[in-house]
Amino acid sequence: MSTPLAEVLDGQRSADLRKAARALLKQPLLLAHGPHIDDYRLVRRHASELREWFDRNTGWSLRVDAEAARLRKIPGSLNGPAHPAREAGRAGVPFTRRRYVLLCLALAALERGESQIALGRLADQVVLDAADPQLVAAGIHFTLDRRDERLDLAAVVRLLLKLGVLRRVAGDEDAYVSGAGDVLYDVERRVLAGLLATRRGPSTVHSGTFEERLSELVAETALESDDLRFRAMRRSLTRRLIDDPVLYYDELTDAELAYLTRQRGFLTARITELTGLVAEVRAEGIAMVDPDDDLTDVRMPEQGTHGHITLLLAEHLAAASGPVTMDALQRKVRDLAAEHGGFWAKSAREPGAEGELVEQALAKLAALGLIVRQGDTAAPRPALARYAVGETVVREPGTLRTTRMPKQRKAQQS
Repeated sequence: MSTPLAEVLDGQRSADLRKAARALLKQPLLLAHGPHIDDYRLVRRHASELREWFDRNTGWSLRVDAEAARLRKIPGSLNGPAHPAREAGRAGVPFTRRRYVLLCLALAALERGESQIALGRLADQVVLDAADPQLVAAGIHFTLDRRDERLDLAAVVRLLLKLGVLRRVAGDEDAYVSGAGDVLYDVERRVLAGLLATRRGPSTVHSGTFEERLSELVAETALESDDLRFRAMRRSLTRRLIDDPVLYYDELTDAELAYLTRQRGFLTARITELTGLVAEVRAEGIAMVDPDDDLTDVRMPEQGTHGHITLLLAEHLAAASGPVTMDALQRKVRDLAAEHGGFWAKSAREPGAEGELVEQALAKLAALGLIVRQGDTAAPRPALARYAVGETVVREPGTLRTTRMPKQRKAQQS
């Protein structure tokens, strides 16, 4: 018997809704032009359902207009290292503090500017704004006379080009960096206006420390009833399940843990229905695993020298009984270079390279929730056991042979 047409159409609609939701989670700012135009059209078609789901379950707002679709995501955890701004391009190097400051200054200048701007003019405005006494007192100083500073500004501009805030009209950033030319951009003002994702304006926040200011930016209104408090917990936990590689129970308050224990099935089922992420529940926490291996900022394992070193250090840390010092890890990398160096890039085998190699590996492991860094040490978290190596019995016809093999090398990703 053939499947009724209504069921086929309903299945197609559910599949399109899931594809639209995944597109927003992967790229919260989708433009009506460029490489993500098909995803934008899909999101616009299902905007009403997506807006209702994200508002109810996460507290994220969705704005869709003729130029862009913007999901204003607020993280469930404010100190997670998984989602830094990254340099546009193949390397995807995380932004430094200086680049973040330049990004904020550039956005402020663009907000006050016209519909077109030259990179040299933008640089002049950034230097002028950086001379504010409060910024100077905080140690901010830019002249953009040095090549490394111009490289940082070019990286910021390329990120804004990727986001669709700017469109290149003429010129090239490399020419500006070398002092051989300038670049002209169109400013997409509606995209620029929707870039900020906070619950209140930054100028209204007056707390002292950075952590306090960050908390105020995303704080919800006063929660004066049990219903409002439960809603806030549901949203916070859903955000963390979607956004964080692993949600550990020991990171929750007693109230959050009690709520999650009661509502775990409901929360994870709702996420799976919309996104296709599958809940992996263990004694220590929950990971929403992506069978399609698509919704992740950080991938592990991955190919190349750094990917291999990260995997080998993960196996080493998984076997550790407690925190391991940086010196010990650097010695381990030197030992690994003697064993595996023939497969590594030449730069990774040079004396003194182990410090940077360890730092890059630990940054990735921390972003995936596999380790926790405490001062000069790195301690394994329970999810790192995925990369432990154990004794595996390999049976062959007529023999019994024991070989060391990895238990599992698939990353927990969400």
